[in-house]
Amino acid sequence: MSRTSTNPQISQMATDVEAFNLRSSLRPLRVLCDLCVKKLTKLFLSTAVRRVVPAVIALGCALAAGSSAFSAEPKPEPLAGTEPLTMEGDIASQLVDGVDKFLLRKIDESVAKRERHWKRDFSSAEAYNKSIEPNRKRLADILGIRDARVKFDAPELAATTKQSALVGKGENYEIYAIRWPVLEDPDPNRSDTIVYGEGLLCVPTGDRKPIADVIAIPDADQTPEKIVGLREGLPPESQFARRLAETGCRVVIPTIISRELNQRNGRATLTNREYSYRGGFEVGRHLVGYEVQKVLGLIDWLKNEGRYATPAAPSVGVVGFAEGGMLALLTGALDPRIDSVYCSGSFGAIDTLWSQPIDRNVFALQQEFGDAEFAAMFGFRDCQLECIEYPKYRVVGEGGAPGRVERPGAIKLLTEFREARAILKAESIGTLEFNYQTSGKAFSSEEIVKFLDTLTNKPKNEKSRFSAELWRDKKPPETTGKVLDDRDRQSRQIAEIDRHTQLVLRESPFVRNEYMKRLYDAANTKDLAAYEKVADEYREKFYNDVIGRFDDPLLSANPRTRKAYDKEKWIGYEVVLDVFPDVIAYGVLLVPKDLKPGERRPVVVCQHGLEGRPQDVIEGNKDAYHDFAAKLCERGFITFAPQNLYIFQDRFRSLQRKANPLGKTLFSVIVPQHQQITDWLKTLPFVDGERIGFYGLSYGGKSAMRIPPLVKNYCLSICSADFNEWVDKNASTRNPHSYVWSGEYEIFEWDLANTFNYAEMAALIAPRPFMVERGHFDGVASDETVAHEFAKVRHHYAARLGIGERCEIEWFVGPHTINGQGTFKFLHKHLRWPEK
Repeated sequence: MSRTSTNPQISQMATDVEAFNLRSSLRPLRVLCDLCVKKLTKLFLSTAVRRVVPAVIALGCALAAGSSAFSAEPKPEPLAGTEPLTMEGDIASQLVDGVDKFLLRKIDESVAKRERHWKRDFSSAEAYNKSIEPNRKRLADILGIRDARVKFDAPELAATTKQSALVGKGENYEIYAIRWPVLEDPDPNRSDTIVYGEGLLCVPTGDRKPIADVIAIPDADQTPEKIVGLREGLPPESQFARRLAETGCRVVIPTIISRELNQRNGRATLTNREYSYRGGFEVGRHLVGYEVQKVLGLIDWLKNEGRYATPAAPSVGVVGFAEGGMLALLTGALDPRIDSVYCSGSFGAIDTLWSQPIDRNVFALQQEFGDAEFAAMFGFRDCQLECIEYPKYRVVGEGGAPGRVERPGAIKLLTEFREARAILKAESIGTLEFNYQTSGKAFSSEEIVKFLDTLTNKPKNEKSRFSAELWRDKKPPETTGKVLDDRDRQSRQIAEIDRHTQLVLRESPFVRNEYMKRLYDAANTKDLAAYEKVADEYREKFYNDVIGRFDDPLLSANPRTRKAYDKEKWIGYEVVLDVFPDVIAYGVLLVPKDLKPGERRPVVVCQHGLEGRPQDVIEGNKDAYHDFAAKLCERGFITFAPQNLYIFQDRFRSLQRKANPLGKTLFSVIVPQHQQITDWLKTLPFVDGERIGFYGLSYGGKSAMRIPPLVKNYCLSICSADFNEWVDKNASTRNPHSYVWSGEYEIFEWDLANTFNYAEMAALIAPRPFMVERGHFDGVASDETVAHEFAKVRHHYAARLGIGERCEIEWFVGPHTINGQGTFKFLHKHLRWPEK
């Protein structure tokens, strides 16, 4: 149809449509329909119908589109100066998904960044070991290997008047139950041995000298008795400790903590390994580190004994399967005294630590180390990597962390091995064997022969003196008495590790005081400018070493908003801001309606708790929250309720699991989100950017202790229903409120006991105002522990800094809830907004 049609009916129709478009918002759709029916009827009755059919079709399409648009709900208005928010569905869920993508990408990127931590010198074995010594020290530190081992001459025979230490005899060897001291009381004034290793020792009989010394480490679901053949449960070919003893090796088999599930304190059901991991993680110790220490203690003995007993000491090797294979690889990487390592059923799994049992969670490991880096640490020594059998299991506890172990894919295994070979560059600097098969059994005779050849220093061109037929028709060892009860041994081993972590916990306040000494000395001067300068140094430590900082710059915020509330006294807008690629910040902004032109008001950021949402602090009078964001807005404050990451249970907890091996935490993302939120709030024409306060309850109270120290846009912080002796709550196995037995398996923070408890975090908030809101019947902690920790904060503000008026606590008779009395007065006072 021509725009200049001479047909009067067509021209009139176009005019009618234009007229409708101009006033469509004022006339109902049926008026348009009636008009169209009349006009179309006239057209089809006219002689010009054939010429106007295309126009009619076009008009019908236009009307259909217009009808659809007319019937849709009006789009919510955005806040002035922002783009419309068009995201649909559950934005909180999309936020968590985006952070998940971000962290998985960071895990992938970490592989390429590891090389910057290494400065290898391949000119000689001595130069090589010296060049990677800083890496060994860092590995030891993140494994929690920080305590000096006990020196001893030889292991003790574990015997009683009823039970001989001799527990079995095989062909040409005897088996003894032994224990050896590992760690002492961490109190520098005491020297009581706290942690022992326990296990079995296989010794050649008669005048036979061992051809080599081997430490054989079982998987967590295996006992020393099983891999030496004293108990059923493994086929003979999998009894690798027995086969090495039958060859003439002296073999030590340490016990490691099992994966057996047990209910703890009537609450969460955890594996023995997760239980032993939890408290240690908080105090800078690790179950893996404890077990490596036990193996290193054996290396101390074997090397010292060999040095003084014979001119040519036997070689020392370490072999292990699955969990034991991981411990063998780590121990060999750490200690150049070990001549050869045989790791089976473990290599290739480092880059999926986040999905494995949580007792393998090592903070910051993947920043610097992968399986290729571990294997390369055997330069000028021998390392045998076997990728045939892997245990396959899932950990499903009631309150414990889910986890799974399975064999990595072929491409992953081969890639990791090639990377290790590429790092080592040349065969001449050591032997790195790789045995990969899609099926078969671990510890074949051929592979054990290879291991023995390296231990006995067989020249490459000579034939092995060991035969693959060596173990054929060998009889299993016979028990010579009652075999030790592994459950009793497990209980002792778990109790010893627990006792050590509890003693480290007891010492931690003194360690923190020494750590914070420079800041406390600066506070004593009462020169706030000088204090801030030193505090900034500690804030950097807190961010980099405890919280974990991503180096990515913040994106342009690109604010998108839409009106979500229109109440009598305030208007509410949903807000989405960009933070990092795939990472957004989301929340709800409440703005009082009585704002005057040009007026700038203070803001209170109101933070929800575990599994909460912004809407929970605004409407519905939810338990604990009582609409405190809306009530503060009714008092004249602008409020903002952010969506934090701790929602959707295992989904958010898996984010912590992904972040930890990178040296990061949930707050590594949450802190930048709040930086972006407060930066954006400061741009709003009705906000006073110098008066932005933080008020959080429960997990929001945890946020109140961790975010304001690092986001200086916050001019004060209120911690509600969370403040307590936080380190003790996480690490203690005596405190009835402890997280050691709870379902919050992500809550533990690496080495916090030796750096920043809540009093130390509050010192990073200072000199800005700080307040605690505490209900006497809040089950988070006892009044005594809250008062104990707050007394340190009060002393810091009042006695050291001389600003006691900026530090308050309100006690009230009530549970885990916002009380909204003293805290509201605190906000009015320090945000300088009059009470109405």
